[in-house]
Amino acid sequence: MASKKQKKAVKKAGETLAKRPRLWIALLVIVLLIAIGVGLYWYFFIYKKAPADGPSLDGPSQDSPSQGGTLGELSIHFLELGNGNAGDCTLIKTGDTEVLIDAGSKRNSAATLVPKIKEYCTDGVLDYVIVTHAHEDHIAAFVGNNGSDGVFANFKCGTIIDFTRKNTTSKISSDYINYRDKEVSEDGATHYNALQCWNETDGAKKEYAIAEGIKFEILYQKFYEQKSSDENNYSVCVLFTQGSEHYLFTGDLEKEGEASLVESNDLPHCKLFKAGHHGSKTSSNEELLSVIQPEYVCVCCCAGSTEYTTVNDNTFPTQEAIDRIAKYTKNIYVTTLSLDKSTTNFTSMNGDITVRSDGTDFTVTGSNNSTILKDTEWFKANRTWPSDGVQ
Repeated sequence: MASKKQKKAVKKAGETLAKRPRLWIALLVIVLLIAIGVGLYWYFFIYKKAPADGPSLDGPSQDSPSQGGTLGELSIHFLELGNGNAGDCTLIKTGDTEVLIDAGSKRNSAATLVPKIKEYCTDGVLDYVIVTHAHEDHIAAFVGNNGSDGVFANFKCGTIIDFTRKNTTSKISSDYINYRDKEVSEDGATHYNALQCWNETDGAKKEYAIAEGIKFEILYQKFYEQKSSDENNYSVCVLFTQGSEHYLFTGDLEKEGEASLVESNDLPHCKLFKAGHHGSKTSSNEELLSVIQPEYVCVCCCAGSTEYTTVNDNTFPTQEAIDRIAKYTKNIYVTTLSLDKSTTNFTSMNGDITVRSDGTDFTVTGSNNSTILKDTEWFKANRTWPSDGVQ
């Protein structure tokens, strides 16, 4: 308890301050300056110097996708495969992050694809690899001719996400699994299948944030869990989102799988759709197209090749698929062209197709040309544009 002498001193100090308003103002200024100094120190020496290997305070972490702010730029590269066979290889890049979806079509495609991928993946690390299903035309270049020249041998992989089921017992599918497992055991890659991602088990996630405002998510379809007689229906389905724009990849998913995809997910309108199964008549069905209503469609195939059929209308991209897609867009692009319907004599149609977007500006360009399919000479000689198609 304060003594009478102490109380008297406090009272006298208070009376002194009351008589000196300038002293009060000076004290307030000092307090404000101290507060400003503390704030500046925290911002520049603590906030701005958050550790690079921890959750960033300036942008999204893997566990916390960005909900606003400036969008990252995104480029999507549909790559030609170095031969006249149908197959997929798509490289998606934003900042220093690369996502590779599939690497077909034949083992010798590795000689073409590895140098192309190195143009974009300059640090030798593919952050994410997504392998849709176990058919040769989607996996062969991961292995290459002898393993040493394949994608897995030339790049380290961060996370590999692939098919949950397979029927095929082909050697290339076994080789793929062996080299994938080696990538995990020797090079430290993490491996999940699509169902683990959907169920978020064993450390897997449905969604992965890869840049400011950009993420991809593994969608669900029933053949992750159920048996199908068609290997294509095991395809992993992926939706990329950049702000309010969406880009859909469904591998070679067929009609029944597409129906399950629609039923199981709240699919958005899609700016871009990679045509299902190389433009096959059994994929890119109305049930899916009517929901996503794509504005741009890229087809990875060798147009007109008789690799799978000699019926002209059924060669990729098929007349039936074009008829269905045409109701929603005329912006259809194709990578490669067969010169004599074989797989040995081919050239670029659009070539490597590059899509670029910053969330506002959206462009599609081909390394050979940027002519839409309906305006090509091949189309005029082999296909017809439907009367109800977008003109």
